[in-house]
Amino acid sequence: MKDLFDRIIKDKGPLGKWASKAEGYYVFPKLEGPISNRMKFNGKEVITWSINDYLGLANHPDVIKVDGEAAMEYGMAYPMGARMMSGHTKFHEQLERECAAFVTKKAAYLVNFGYQGMVSAIDALVTKNDVIVYDMDSHACIVDGVRLHHGKRFTYKHNDIESLELNLERATKIAKETGGGILVISEGVFGMRGEQGKIKEIIALKKKFNFRVLIDDAHGFGTLGKNGRGTGFEQECQDGIDIYFATFAKSMAGIGAFFAGDKDVIQYLQYNMRSQMFAKSLPMPMVKGALKRLDMIRTMPELKEKLWKNVNALQSGLKENGFNIGNTNTCVTPVFLKGEVPEAMALVHDLRENHHIFCSIVIYPVIPKGLMILRLIPTATHTLQDVEETITAFKAMREKLDKGIYTRVGAAMVR
Repeated sequence: MKDLFDRIIKDKGPLGKWASKAEGYYVFPKLEGPISNRMKFNGKEVITWSINDYLGLANHPDVIKVDGEAAMEYGMAYPMGARMMSGHTKFHEQLERECAAFVTKKAAYLVNFGYQGMVSAIDALVTKNDVIVYDMDSHACIVDGVRLHHGKRFTYKHNDIESLELNLERATKIAKETGGGILVISEGVFGMRGEQGKIKEIIALKKKFNFRVLIDDAHGFGTLGKNGRGTGFEQECQDGIDIYFATFAKSMAGIGAFFAGDKDVIQYLQYNMRSQMFAKSLPMPMVKGALKRLDMIRTMPELKEKLWKNVNALQSGLKENGFNIGNTNTCVTPVFLKGEVPEAMALVHDLRENHHIFCSIVIYPVIPKGLMILRLIPTATHTLQDVEETITAFKAMREKLDKGIYTRVGAAMVR
């Protein structure tokens, strides 16, 4: 018999093995100053492309005012306890009503965190007799939720409707044997590649198969559709989404999330989601702050317009200069490159130290070995000058990458 920690000490995992060289710079970096298009990193001002503050609400004076006033009035503790027991208020109810109305659903339910909420909702929605079919590129919170499922689950190829249909046939056969149902899960926007999920095509399969649809619209809420109502509105199929999920952590620049759908389904989640039944209620400053943010999204279309002006400038500029940004049709802007971990470290160091560009880099095991993605998140606070400086820096970076300079520098860094 081994000590449980023996494996942990010997095998740090695919990312953890780089901790001694990466921590504090490549991972767990410290961005300082007000959340904006330019912040401080390592003592220098950098253009920040790694903050999901799509609409620029994080440091909007009206938002800060409401957040501050709510904190002064209620503190960060109120309401205490889980909502089912002692943590329920009229403002939580108001936020739920307004979220439901905004995405045109009958009811909504607040959750404290998007990740935690999605895991718990999936766990609550299905029994061992049910079958889950989900996109293979789904976010980790969906994957972890599915892991809790005691019944059958199938993945379908990313955004591949033919593959989905094939797996729905398999799921239907099993569900008929067990007497269960089928839950299909996709994302409104896939946050790594920036592609919209093919929600309208998924919903169209309801004519052939009996299933329900859960959509994680974390990156679509606030950025897509009329008035930022989300991917379902962008694709004109919101009514076909049975359970809609959005987070406050991106366009709303806050904390929390919500599920929306028919009243019976939402009430079921209220009484069966363990992550909410046994967790403290969302603090009042977060709730009142979210009400203000939602009102701004509803009434200030110029925020979304400014965001998309920057998105279009960045993405068209990258494509015109020969960069591969994949099939993104959202704000998420991936730049696909070839290289291993040492090259990625050298490349990022160069961008941050010499070009003052801070963006996230994605490597194995998130994507296949030999590939790198520089993931850029444009926001309403960025400027066209930020775009111009970034594209100039990327051109210089690509030249070094092609010449093998990062290969040599990276090899020396990891010795």
